[in-house]
Amino acid sequence: MIKDVVLIIIGFSSGLAVGCGFVAFLTVLGIIPRLTQLTKTLHFIREYEWSIVFGTLFGTWFGLRDIHLTLISLILIPIGFASGIFVGMLAAALTEVLNVLPILSKRIGINEKILILLMALVLGKVFGSLFHWTIFVDK
Repeated sequence: MIKDVVLIIIGFSSGLAVGCGFVAFLTVLGIIPRLTQLTKTLHFIREYEWSIVFGTLFGTWFGLRDIHLTLISLILIPIGFASGIFVGMLAAALTEVLNVLPILSKRIGINEKILILLMALVLGKVFGSLFHWTIFVDK
């Protein structure tokens, strides 16, 4: 009985720590305000925030359960695109906040060719992901 209570407390506090870290990460990066600024949809900021909250809760709930969904490929394609867009926006926000690309281009001496650096990063990510999913993922 005591062991179960201790496990519940540890699990709950760990979840709170990770959740607070995730919210702090999104807040420091300023993803939601930047997204509304880029898309000119400032009036939808509450919807963006709630979609992240519900998406996180839903994803966590699914991650803790042993649920296997048998979906047709046409439904998996938009889910994959949405996941890729989220990860890409998170990486782009982190890159933008840290000014990684301007510093990198100055260090390696290709300040005028930053577009080539960006395209190399994007194409490398796309081809690497396609290679991984077509070769290493069991069907």
